[in-house]
Amino acid sequence: MLDNDRFKRAFDLALELHGEQTRKGSEIPYMGHLLGVTSIVIDDGGSENEILAALLHDGPEDAGGEETLARIRTEFGDEVAEIVDHLSDTFEDPKPPWKARKAAYLADLKALPADDFGNKVLRVSLADKVHNVRSILLDRHQVGESIWNRFSAPKEESLWYYQSLADIYEEKLGEAALALEFTDAVSELGTWPGRNT
Repeated sequence: MLDNDRFKRAFDLALELHGEQTRKGSEIPYMGHLLGVTSIVIDDGGSENEILAALLHDGPEDAGGEETLARIRTEFGDEVAEIVDHLSDTFEDPKPPWKARKAAYLADLKALPADDFGNKVLRVSLADKVHNVRSILLDRHQVGESIWNRFSAPKEESLWYYQSLADIYEEKLGEAALALEFTDAVSELGTWPGRNT
């Protein structure tokens, strides 16, 4: 069972950190992304710590850096903080170049141990990226290929990143339903063929 008080405290912290933010190129509240990722983790059978990490996964990167990570560690424990740490590609402000950050994130995922903790990081990371790609696909139906203008990298580099993630998730998680969904969603973005073609 989920500790409702602990979940509420994590939700309140996420709202404090992100309540005024919107998703790139839209007026959609950023909390929608955090709740979407959290929902995916819950539906995929994630533990309480994974659920809290899903709610808080963008906090340090987008709102306070190491200080926010330390606060998460104090309020929610080492495991939640360590998952969030692995999901953050930088704590620097201004952020380093996009490609270098993404390459480092990919390397970190590849290096995760094949153990319980590694699987927890992978589940929350995968939920985050599934929600991102679902949102891109939904928005693309509304605005077309101009969707790519919202992002820090051009379409080709964004697709390289998502395909690289799909390769890592499939390598580490095999035929897990969420990994296969992600591969199919990346395929639908239009550059690489799906796994069955």
